[in-house]
Amino acid sequence: MASIYSQLTHRQVYLQQSDPEIRIHFVEARPSGNRKGIILLIHGFPESSYQFRHVMGPLSSAGYRTIAPDYRGAGYSSRPVTGYSKKVLATDLHELLTKHLDITEPVHVVGHDIGGMIAHAYAHLFADDVASLIWGECPLPGTTIYDELKHTAALWHFNFHSVPDLPELLVAGNEKQYLKHFYDRLAQNPAAFTEEDLNFYATLYSAPGALRAGFNVYRAFEEDKADNQRWLKEKGKVKVRAMIPMILGGEGSLDAIRSEEMAKQVNEQVIAGVVEGCGHWIAEEAPLAFVREVLGFIEK
Repeated sequence: MASIYSQLTHRQVYLQQSDPEIRIHFVEARPSGNRKGIILLIHGFPESSYQFRHVMGPLSSAGYRTIAPDYRGAGYSSRPVTGYSKKVLATDLHELLTKHLDITEPVHVVGHDIGGMIAHAYAHLFADDVASLIWGECPLPGTTIYDELKHTAALWHFNFHSVPDLPELLVAGNEKQYLKHFYDRLAQNPAAFTEEDLNFYATLYSAPGALRAGFNVYRAFEEDKADNQRWLKEKGKVKVRAMIPMILGGEGSLDAIRSEEMAKQVNEQVIAGVVEGCGHWIAEEAPLAFVREVLGFIEK
């Protein structure tokens, strides 16, 4: 499967050269014919742009320039100590697109898991640059559902990842087993993750600073909650140009039942999309269904 990923176009740009270095790696697939638009895919934890390896080809074949970055601290991107609020991560990606890739048109923003939180922040901060918004598979900080779920057994890792230093100490050396716990537990089809995939992700999260950066994303949740509630108060619910937000989840996901209710707290209008027979990892468990749902929404 890594060969599919390696065949995509890989690039890196420096948002900041030093103090600290902010380097963003991304993969891209361009359509061979007429281009219909641009899709920004934002991955979750514990993953990277590799998450979208199965869907980037089909999306580009459908006419869309498709860009999947490794957000700050993840994948092949640099791992600064600070800057893991979703506001900062969204700003990084907007800078990547507008200042380094010279993209001036609104893009279709698709976020999964942590990427869904980043997508929500992106739509609030850069609404004029968003053609449509698709996000899901995350309890969004600032919603009542986040407050209800964040300390439950189902989301035990929210508390664990928020503890300073201890998670890094306990997980180091056991990265593959730790990551596999999430892939197995949250999937309807755990076989979607091959040994090659597990080794690829484990290698990424075994790199110096990778666990710390991954856990810092969780340590910023309460800051994200304050940002989301402030934006809701000051700006109102999310409005996107051309299309209304869609909440996308797997039928077997832990979040499936209440995702639409949660999304309505922060978006003016919501269309719920559910991928049948799929768990949390939609783009990997059911890539063709993921592509069908995304295209079906953005092309309405």
